[in-house]
Amino acid sequence: MINMNKNLFSLLVLSIAIMMVSCGQQAEKNENNTKDKMTITSHYDWSRNANIYEVNIRQYTEEGTFDAFTKHLPRLKKMGVDILWIMPIHPVGELNRKGSLGSYYAVKDYKAVNPEFGNLEDFKEMVNEAHKLGMKVIIDWVANHSAWDNIWVEEHIDYYEKDSSGKFVSPFDWTDVISFDYNNPDMRAAMKDALNYWLKETDIDGYRCDVAGMVPVDFWEDARAEMEQIKPVFMLAEDEDNTALMQKAFDMNYAWKLHHLLNGIYKGEKKAKDLWDYILWSGTTFPEDMYRMNFITNHDENSWNGTIEERMGDGAEAFAVIAWTVPGMPLIYSGQEAGLDKRLEFFEKDTINWSDIKYADFYTKLNSLKKVNKALLSGNAGGMMLQISPNQNENIAAYSREKDGNQVVVIANLSAEPQEFTIEGDLVNGEFNNYFTNESANLNSGTKFDLKPWEYFVFVK
Repeated sequence: MINMNKNLFSLLVLSIAIMMVSCGQQAEKNENNTKDKMTITSHYDWSRNANIYEVNIRQYTEEGTFDAFTKHLPRLKKMGVDILWIMPIHPVGELNRKGSLGSYYAVKDYKAVNPEFGNLEDFKEMVNEAHKLGMKVIIDWVANHSAWDNIWVEEHIDYYEKDSSGKFVSPFDWTDVISFDYNNPDMRAAMKDALNYWLKETDIDGYRCDVAGMVPVDFWEDARAEMEQIKPVFMLAEDEDNTALMQKAFDMNYAWKLHHLLNGIYKGEKKAKDLWDYILWSGTTFPEDMYRMNFITNHDENSWNGTIEERMGDGAEAFAVIAWTVPGMPLIYSGQEAGLDKRLEFFEKDTINWSDIKYADFYTKLNSLKKVNKALLSGNAGGMMLQISPNQNENIAAYSREKDGNQVVVIANLSAEPQEFTIEGDLVNGEFNNYFTNESANLNSGTKFDLKPWEYFVFVK
């Protein structure tokens, strides 16, 4: 080991002790077994090394249909996609609609398909084809609110929240939707029945749940318990702050803080060193074996906050490498592999340009690394994340993750200026493969790097 002063050695020991997001072995669960108790430690085997891909059916093709998207499945399979998250598939409300097509999240009927996308049989065929290719399918679910003209409004007006004057309540400025009243047990039963319907009727594999934290935790726990009696499900919560959701109801939530940190680094408001504050916060805030969804874009970020190019510029690839190699599950949004260079309209038709899928190889490589290297397994099945050369250069993100003889080493310059970096200590020692060049490299204490702006290295063994 390289000689270090007492303070530096203490920092390294502290990093090893507390900057650990995942560790230990997780007893794997057979997918065919029924789970009596759903806890965060009961993930299914297939999700450990998975990635997730968000599908915007409306904008994906010129046709904007299930059938047209289905033709892309072989390409996505080749890219290594595991989980397809389909944005809401239900009919969109017309009353108080925003724009000409309305928001996907203003649901008119929870047991019907948006006719613009096709019919129920088209959706079933899409799910069936995805399953044949070994992919899972989850759909977006909006349980907090519905369209003003949802079929329940006339049939069950008591399902909805009212203000002191007896009027419907719209959350925030979402004037195209109205909130449900979760104090009504009949309303809860109807929502669970609708969730169960899609599992039984179409054989989907779970749900991404919109604004999950605005819905009572006990509802989600009861709903998941019922769904698990039908088939194994994977559940993603659009939430980051409500840790109770992650105990029994959900497998994964959003890593928004990481996303905002990466945006801030590109803007110069944050430094690479701030990544360690995030890792410590995440690792000590959430249950040990829960998953975080890491992303550099998604439908909200793209439409409302800007494209990857706008927010991350030349740092985009380096930030993607971070998202794929820190603890969690990485997300790809529709068009990300094609360098989506526009903010997609949210309430109108706005087709993605697929003429040059220029980042497909890049994301294929990242997905493959996540798939084959045990150090990157999600939850506590993966390797702990340890900082290399603490405090040496505030602009360099340098870390190692190791599990069962598998190791991933990342050294990334998260700045617009050239940087120097030297490996210290014995976390990195021996022969590695430079993952993106396939060249061998001998790394040990004293190995020096001169990194160009936003340059990154990923070494594996």
